[in-house]
Amino acid sequence: MCPYQYYHVMKQSKDKKPWRYQMVQYAFAKGVKPAARHFHASPSVVRKWVYRFKADGYSGLEDRSHKPHHSPNETPQHVKDHVIALKSIYKRVGAAQVRILEKLTLAPKTIRKIWKEAKIPSRRRPKKHVIKNNLRAVKKQFQLFQQSMEDTKDLMDIPEYYFQARTRHLPKVQYTFREVSCGILFLGFAESISLTYAHLFATYINHFLRKFNALPESSIRQTDNGSEYIGSWNAKNPSAYTRAIELLPGQHHYTIYPGAHRMQADVETIHNLMEPEFYEIENFIDRNDFMAKATVYQHFFNLHRPNSYKEDKTPWQLVQEKKPDLDKHLLMIPPVDLDRLFRWKTSIARLGGKDQLTVPNCTFHAPRTTPRPMDRGPWHRFASKKVLPELQQKARLYFSAR
Repeated sequence: MCPYQYYHVMKQSKDKKPWRYQMVQYAFAKGVKPAARHFHASPSVVRKWVYRFKADGYSGLEDRSHKPHHSPNETPQHVKDHVIALKSIYKRVGAAQVRILEKLTLAPKTIRKIWKEAKIPSRRRPKKHVIKNNLRAVKKQFQLFQQSMEDTKDLMDIPEYYFQARTRHLPKVQYTFREVSCGILFLGFAESISLTYAHLFATYINHFLRKFNALPESSIRQTDNGSEYIGSWNAKNPSAYTRAIELLPGQHHYTIYPGAHRMQADVETIHNLMEPEFYEIENFIDRNDFMAKATVYQHFFNLHRPNSYKEDKTPWQLVQEKKPDLDKHLLMIPPVDLDRLFRWKTSIARLGGKDQLTVPNCTFHAPRTTPRPMDRGPWHRFASKKVLPELQQKARLYFSAR
């Protein structure tokens, strides 16, 4: 005899059919009442499952729904249709608010049930991977260079690169240009973050975009709200960077909303990739060696590195699909040393003359030959206060004696 009550066994079982099948087979062998005594069930329960097994076989041992076939209090179909139509108007408004706004008599729980039965998505925010897939489809529709981003990265927060930069006079800041639809990458390097370097980098990129006729009729160059792009926070006129961008017909400079750093995700991805792929594994002899290896990495990224976010295709493959007649040499322009470019431009400006390039409203000075205050070491403040006055006094005595 089974030591457990039939009711408790059914309550704890996930699949009840095997137990009922044993009870039915016992009833066939020894009768209904002996089976009822053996399984601690009533004879009527045993007969019910015997009849169902004879009618439907093993599948007849499943529980059947007790839901009524007709409910007199069911919501009419025309009311359901009206509630479903309201969801297209109040897209992300909850059931309780829709009930108040439309003066419905239905309970919020009933409204949500109607929407669920109609397979209408809930108002909860979609998952991150869903948003990324949607953005991927949107970016794929962009024309080549219709949307591009620029940003800067401080390289001195990379431990593997820090000591090399300090001892071998390597760049401290990276200027990055990223095209959104295909992922084309252009790089620039400098000693600091400044509006002057951002302006030079924009001019450098504009030169090649114009030379290879790569821009569409309307394009956007997006940056954050850093002073290297917008100048002073309270400036009333466009910065030099903005004016340089908008010199090209149809190109406009837009900035992201303050604090909305995710809007720069495409260019920030480059910074995240270059740390483990370039800065953490490369050793540099000097600045020329650094620029040579940066050139190799940029060419590798644009021509050979597949992007898993973009169907495992390289930027050059995506460019060929969007604009087959584009010259491949555009993707092979080298990264620019902005310090060297600045010195070259200032040397030309100092020459002056009718046919020389000049920069208006700027006074240029010779390049610094002494180290910057931040590079002089902890003795700089001591020397400036004690040693220099003594040297000045000795100099005055010397010249007065002569």
